[in-house]
Amino acid sequence: MPITTCWKSYEEVATYLLDKFSDEFDLDRVEGKQKVKGNRSGTEWAIDAKGVNLEGKGFIIVECRRYLKSKQNQEKLGALAYRIIDTGASGGIIVSPLGIQSGAEKVASAEEILEIQLDANSTPYKFAMGFLNKLMLGEHINFTDEWDTIMRITCQQCNNKFEPLQNERVCSTCASKTAVMIKDKQIY
Repeated sequence: MPITTCWKSYEEVATYLLDKFSDEFDLDRVEGKQKVKGNRSGTEWAIDAKGVNLEGKGFIIVECRRYLKSKQNQEKLGALAYRIIDTGASGGIIVSPLGIQSGAEKVASAEEILEIQLDANSTPYKFAMGFLNKLMLGEHINFTDEWDTIMRITCQQCNNKFEPLQNERVCSTCASKTAVMIKDKQIY
């Protein structure tokens, strides 16, 4: 992917994932890029995404920053904090691969800005997203129509684990006939 379009794709993936997991953030939904009018300044702010609170009461501003060499600093969070204050938003989310610096953490805490770390190369189906001591992982997996089940048995005499031939329950090591099934079934 060309460098010039990575940021756009990052915003789109972040918006998609935030919407998909909107319940985790007490949101009804997350909408894409749009303009929001400032109440105090009278200006319009272009925001990366907008989280709509449950029951449509209020919103939060989402800012996506795909910076690969440094964490988000205090000034960048200060700019987001002002947009929150000016628009009357109830808070914000900052999405970044590297997280935020210590000064930025103070601004985030004061203005109810949630920090979300999202891997820089995330896609809607393959991602690593961390927030509030949670980690969400996704990977697109193709399943086939057929599954093979392999049952393993543990011998009560020698603790040997083995895969029985058909319905045979005789230990392949000690020939004990007292082997029993245990709970470790493996599905491939």
